[in-house]
Amino acid sequence: MQVKTEVIILSALFNHCRELANEFIEKSLIKPGSLVVIGCSTSEVSGKRIGSAGSLEIARDIFTGLNEVFSQNGVNVCAQCCEHLNRALIIERSVAQSNGFEIVSVVPHEHAGGSFATAAYSLMNDPVAVEEVRADAGIDIGLTLIGMHLKKVAVPLRLENNMVGEALVTAARTRPKFIGGARAKYE
Repeated sequence: MQVKTEVIILSALFNHCRELANEFIEKSLIKPGSLVVIGCSTSEVSGKRIGSAGSLEIARDIFTGLNEVFSQNGVNVCAQCCEHLNRALIIERSVAQSNGFEIVSVVPHEHAGGSFATAAYSLMNDPVAVEEVRADAGIDIGLTLIGMHLKKVAVPLRLENNMVGEALVTAARTRPKFIGGARAKYE
């Protein structure tokens, strides 16, 4: 009986994350070819303190649900590692190379990188790690602090789907900087 309950919960997470990704795409107006950074504490999702109770099963459902929708919309995903890997990011090699990101040598695992990055690494086609990106938008599940990986002007998004399990979800898109003075015009 316990196993069935766990499967239902994980399936619900998968479906909820698909809904979250669809809402995010709609509200952020993100375009194909864009890069989204995702940070996720599976400990927070399960109602525990960040970094204390990671779960690869939860991570796989969350990553798969989000990535399915993003990939269908031509949006590239990178998964933020935890602080033990200095918040490096897991990304597809082709995306890293086409953006000129410097690839570093590390493979995340549950206790250095975190469950979410580990799941992303195992589920991507040709994953690599990079130290930094300047993403067009981001989703933070469980207060993992993704802001360092966003372009300079982040605009908060108010999402209806603002919880995944017990974890708070925050999100942002970015916009180009406004420059110039009183005579400048903007789109």
